[in-house]
Amino acid sequence: MTMQLLWILLSTLLVSVVSLVGALTLSLKERLLKAVLFLLVAFSAGALIGGAFLHLIPEAIETGGQQSVFIFVIGGFVLFFLLEKYLYWRHCHDGVCHQHTFTYLNLFGDGLHNFIDGLVIAGSFAVSVRLGLFTTLLVIIHEIPQELGDFGVLVYGGFSRQKALFYNFLSGLCAFGGAILGYFLSHKIEGFSYILLALTAGGFIYISSADLVPEIHKETDTRKSALSLGFFIFGIVLMYILKKFA
Repeated sequence: MTMQLLWILLSTLLVSVVSLVGALTLSLKERLLKAVLFLLVAFSAGALIGGAFLHLIPEAIETGGQQSVFIFVIGGFVLFFLLEKYLYWRHCHDGVCHQHTFTYLNLFGDGLHNFIDGLVIAGSFAVSVRLGLFTTLLVIIHEIPQELGDFGVLVYGGFSRQKALFYNFLSGLCAFGGAILGYFLSHKIEGFSYILLALTAGGFIYISSADLVPEIHKETDTRKSALSLGFFIFGIVLMYILKKFA
């Protein structure tokens, strides 16, 4: 086993374990959980925007050239739109999702999402260990509110909390399939890594702008809105700091 594959598998395992974050809801009161989720969503939105524009796109340009990269960024944005539109792949961040009535369809969509996460992680490590670790961090930041939301979907759909936690973890293991496939494709297809980075950047931009930011705008309380803005900016600033000093 090569060191690169070992890094990929360890990072993928870490991301898969995040699917167990729903266990937090076993002890947290609903009001506190909602407050934590709201701030996580704001932070995630900023981190994904910062990660896409400050890390993924520059790395892809350096590898593949400016013009082709932005075509794939747009392609990633459209791809994630289609996934959400036609596979009912939606992210719920408040723990109760009335639109999620088809729990097994949600599991399928989440499994596909995790498979793509594995591809992204593998493609990033194919460029460098530093970029791979950074991309893993970004995926985890995004996964925490999403997995909490998906856990809420399953419970709302009739699953017990224990059963929802188990199925959410099985869904998280799909990332290993994507990681292994991505590892072999990155060594077989020239330019695969930069294409995947650009597609991922487009996907992160879509998730932040079309999914997370609208959730932030639902809050009308002035104090909470200001707090969410602070966490959003903090997410971007953190990505800038990592760019400069990591």
